[in-house]
Order: sequence, then structure tokens, then C-alpha cells
Amino acid sequence: MAELDTSGKDGGKGGKVRSKKASTKVDLTAMVDLAFLLITFFMLTTSLSKPQAMDIAKPDKDAKDENRLELRESQTMTILLGKNDRIAWYMGEAGKSAPTIEGFNDIRASLLKNKKDVKDASGRDIVIIVKPTDGATYKNFVDIMDEINITKTNINAPAVDDDPKHLLDSERDFMKSKGIL
Repeated sequence: MAELDTSGKDGGKGGKVRSKKASTKVDLTAMVDLAFLLITFFMLTTSLSKPQAMDIAKPDKDAKDENRLELRESQTMTILLGKNDRIAWYMGEAGKSAPTIEGFNDIRASLLKNKKDVKDASGRDIVIIVKPTDGATYKNFVDIMDEINITKTNINAPAVDDDPKHLLDSERDFMKSKGIL
């Protein structure tokens, strides 16, 4: 960079001789100390979010007749998770009512409608049974559990039957005919 000579030796204007000023420097040590103190303070005073687990009811390996919970068909919704992110669901007993096939975008409305219908008809809460098939992915299972949790459908825990042997013949036949098994 070029310097400006203000001494006045080159025939410039006569007069005062100015002293050269040193450049100013800012010491940021105190600012860095303050930043680290604030970071430390906020790290120590915040509470980290704790992972939340959802309760899931699964059937026992050895089913005893004395511990069975009897449910009404009218308050039971069975959700079958198929391949290609498709869901088949029906109310009541398998084979007696035709399943409805939906995607994950439409299931929330169905859950809310069925919950309201069961509550209006019987005054009881709906019970949901989730049956993932071999074509379903883990993401599908997590998504349906999130939808159940979002709609606050079950007071207790949703029942999950992830054993493919427990898939009824009528459920299996319907899903094969629709190409989602």
C-alpha cells in the first residue's frame, strides 16, 4: 500500500508536522472467554430430550385361556401392512367385512373416523391390531405406530402381531388378490 507523506518537505503546504498514528488493535480475549462461559452455562442448564418409548401389546408365546382378553368385533380395527407402502384395514372379524386398501396419506382420516364411529356406537374405545406382513418394511411399522400415536386412538397399547403364521387365510387371500402381500 502506498504511504502518504505529510512532512511537508516537498514544497507542500507549510505548517504543522503530524505524528504518525499506530494502527488500533482489538483484543478479543475477553470476548472469547465470555462466549465459552455462556456456552458452558447453557450446556449445563438445559435438559436433553429423553427418548420416548411407545407401549406395545404382543400376544404371549404360550396362550393360556385364563389370561385372554375378549374383545368385541365392533370395537376392533385390524391393520395389515403390505408391500409398496400399502395398508389394508377392516373393522370386526376377518372375512365378514371387506378390507379397505389405503396408503399412509389416507390412514389418519380412517383411524379418526373409525375411532369416532366406535365411540358413538358403543361408548367404548377402539382397539387396534397391527399385523405387519413379510412385504412391509420397518419404516411402514414405525409410520403406522406414529399415526396411531398422533390420533390418540388407543388408551392402552395397540396390539402387534408380527408373526406371519398368525395371518388368517382370508387376510392372506385378500392381500394376494390385491398384490400387496
